[in-house]
Amino acid sequence: MATTSHGTGPEQHASGPATGRLMQIGEAADRVGLSIRTIRHYERAGLIVPSARSEGGFRLYTEPDLDRLAVVKRMKPLGFTLDEMRDLLTVLDALDTATGADRAALLDRLDMFHAAATVRVTALRDQLATAEGFAGTLRDKLDHHHSSEG
Repeated sequence: MATTSHGTGPEQHASGPATGRLMQIGEAADRVGLSIRTIRHYERAGLIVPSARSEGGFRLYTEPDLDRLAVVKRMKPLGFTLDEMRDLLTVLDALDTATGADRAALLDRLDMFHAAATVRVTALRDQLATAEGFAGTLRDKLDHHHSSEG
């Protein structure tokens, strides 16, 4: 039997108490494509809180928990800090229920994250083009030297 671990503190996220099918950390790790160690690190950093714990104390995750992990996983290669990840997750959680001026402010924050992600994607594309050019140059050198051996 599962027991919920959420309180009313800042670590609670919008999905609230566990709903739906619960999975242990190994299955969650496999489903999201992260290591168990990484998920535990994100838990210590306050990015993810298991929706429940088994009677034996095992972490139990729901689909919304996996959605949060997927957001973090996608932010990591773009160089977002843990604080930025936490901030975006807070914005995403709050958007579900916000109204009026609060909603507008959250949408502005989300727009800033979108702009930052777009800039970082462009930078990564530029780096990739440079790396591909370098690999092509090395291929040309190899081809040149292999053809001169014969």
